[in-house]
Amino acid sequence: MMNKQFTPDRAHAPSFGTIDKVAIPEAKGETLSNGLPVFKIDAGTQELVKVELIFPKAGATSQPYPLVSVGTNDMLDEGTSNYSSQAFAEQIDYYGAFLQSESTLDFSSVCLFSLNKHLPNTIPLLEELIKNANFPVHEFDTYIQNKKQKFLVDEAKVSTVARKKFAELLFGAKHPYGHYLTESDFGNINRDMVAKFHSEAYQLSKCHLVISGKIDPQLDKLMEKSFGHAGTKLIPPIPMSRASESQNKVVTKHFVEKKEALQSAIRIGRVLFNKTHPDFPGMQVLNTILGGYFGSRLMSNIREDKGYTYGIGSGIVSLQKAGYFFISTEVGVAVCKDALREIYAEIARLRNELVEANELDLVKNYMIGSFLRSADGPFSLADKFKGIYDYSLDYQYYDRYFQKIKTITPKEIQELANTYFQEQELTELVVGKM
Repeated sequence: MMNKQFTPDRAHAPSFGTIDKVAIPEAKGETLSNGLPVFKIDAGTQELVKVELIFPKAGATSQPYPLVSVGTNDMLDEGTSNYSSQAFAEQIDYYGAFLQSESTLDFSSVCLFSLNKHLPNTIPLLEELIKNANFPVHEFDTYIQNKKQKFLVDEAKVSTVARKKFAELLFGAKHPYGHYLTESDFGNINRDMVAKFHSEAYQLSKCHLVISGKIDPQLDKLMEKSFGHAGTKLIPPIPMSRASESQNKVVTKHFVEKKEALQSAIRIGRVLFNKTHPDFPGMQVLNTILGGYFGSRLMSNIREDKGYTYGIGSGIVSLQKAGYFFISTEVGVAVCKDALREIYAEIARLRNELVEANELDLVKNYMIGSFLRSADGPFSLADKFKGIYDYSLDYQYYDRYFQKIKTITPKEIQELANTYFQEQELTELVVGKM
């Protein structure tokens, strides 16, 4: 019997429906026998798993000297007690695995991506990396030399200077969020500092595990053997220097001249709060309207209408101890003042005029779509979990966030703009020529 051929109805548009709630699969919390926390997201169809060790006390806010945190994280695979850097890399490649490390202001992490069938061989390699990294002197010297060369190249770029100087203006030069590297920092770090930081900050007692993917039953035993068995001693944390509080500074306008510049880098923004603040979800909507997507007001005005730049955007950054709002662009030096005037005009529009319903609906649909895409797949779900765990939040945060996107009104957006986007409270920085 033949099936009837399906004929699409092209005369009528498909029915339109709204999403009232998004159910995000939650991570399952467990512990190894030594108490090490493990969080699992068992999802996906590929025989692939991601094992991530996160060290909350190994970020830049915990380092004793500049470069120590990122240097430690970058050099973990440059040699261990049992492998040279080349031999270790060959082992990882042989099993088709992949290592990824990250060092941020607030934490550092090490990730292993591995096929399930190779886990008995790749998990011990991850263990070797965490426990036995030995930071060979020759590899360290080469790393610092290459890092310094890249630094000197980047220092010629107005965007790099603006990014670092802007952080200092917001938080103060003595705050870990505001400090930026100088050339002299490369001469003040040595291999022993990195090795000491590794021994203190990369302890299992200061770590938690996030495992995502199609989790194989054998993984529990492998993790227990490498990271949870009786031979793994949880060393009491060693006190480390605390970050000083953010400096409250009188907001002014700043200019750093680069006589050879063909473009000027613009940064405008202010210190705000992180995602634990009740206004954070609403501010995300406000930011999206202003400069958070390609159809934003800043893009439509500064790029599409005026042609002052190839790109301009804004964002809200959530850190563990603070947060900040920023606008970022690079424009031709001849139109720098005009661009600044148009940026402030768009900010003033948000304070003085209600957002029209059709624009707000467009932004809401964009944000809902982005939110749904960001929760697709096991690795994305792991990121969603980390996004709340690091701030001592629960999954209800995402319910509140989603509902705020759906229900926020033009009046609420205007009130937020008047609360947080007063021009005299914004820090302005131009690097280049005006």
